[in-house]
Amino acid sequence: MSLDAIRSHVSDDMEQVNHLILSKLAADIPLIDTLSQHIVASGGKRIRPMLLLLTAKALNYQGDSHILLAAIIEFIHTATLLHDDVVDDSSLRRGQSTANSIWGNEASVLVGDFLFSRAFQLMAEVNSLRVISILATASNTIAKGEVLQLINRHDTATDEARYFEVISAKTAKLFSAATQLAAVISNQSAESEQQMAAFGHHLGLAFQLVDDALDYQGDVSEMGKNIGDDLAEGKPTLPLIYTLAVGNTAEKALIQLAIESADGSAFLPEILHALARNKAIEYTQQRAHAEVALAYKSLEGLTDSPYKTALLALADFTVSRCN
Repeated sequence: MSLDAIRSHVSDDMEQVNHLILSKLAADIPLIDTLSQHIVASGGKRIRPMLLLLTAKALNYQGDSHILLAAIIEFIHTATLLHDDVVDDSSLRRGQSTANSIWGNEASVLVGDFLFSRAFQLMAEVNSLRVISILATASNTIAKGEVLQLINRHDTATDEARYFEVISAKTAKLFSAATQLAAVISNQSAESEQQMAAFGHHLGLAFQLVDDALDYQGDVSEMGKNIGDDLAEGKPTLPLIYTLAVGNTAEKALIQLAIESADGSAFLPEILHALARNKAIEYTQQRAHAEVALAYKSLEGLTDSPYKTALLALADFTVSRCN
């Protein structure tokens, strides 16, 4: 099932979410309006809000709070993108120039702060301490994940455990919050809520694993960012970590040098050869498929419906991006 086909199950709800996002971006400050519109309208897949909407529908939710929560999830995600691009000194996002490369780091950080604060303003409208707690915890966890990633940068001692700690926090947590929130507003049992949160968690891990594989095998037109960006930033993602563990002496020395370098992209051709020889991309893809299998298992107790089918298809889509 294509992403458009998956989205079609909640197309009306997504339209409401997009309308709400645009209406809540208005701030009467031109720079905020312009910069926010740039990143929100830059062609993102809206995976996280769509995930919340599909999960709510799969749980037979009948209210309208899922629209507001989906918008909040996207505001949080967008704020993290603005901050990430500043930290990573990125120039390309979704095939377009990043906000920081156009308006500068200061504006990007401050508008990111605006989006975070707007998200918390909207949380109050839900009038649920449980919802606020989940979203607040998710926001804090994401921030800690970004700090952990910064600590790991240029550190060749980063192993798989540290890598998964980072991606669990900075990526999987918001996926998990989206699916858990759908269960909360649907008044599900504690067990069902835990299963839905687990589905989002494993899906988020798979999503990041595929992204990290694509950094070494995609192209700008497919990814919307430059190949080898992670290497250039000294990020020891799983393809590098795996090759460091199983590669020969020369390959290990090369990867260590690249990670510790101020700009590892200078070593990209040699690194790509080492990754290919050790099947590091295939290993990363296998780990992504394993996470999707766990996501599937998390939905075993969910009643069959077109929405459940769409959720499973979304898991399949996540790993199909690197096939």
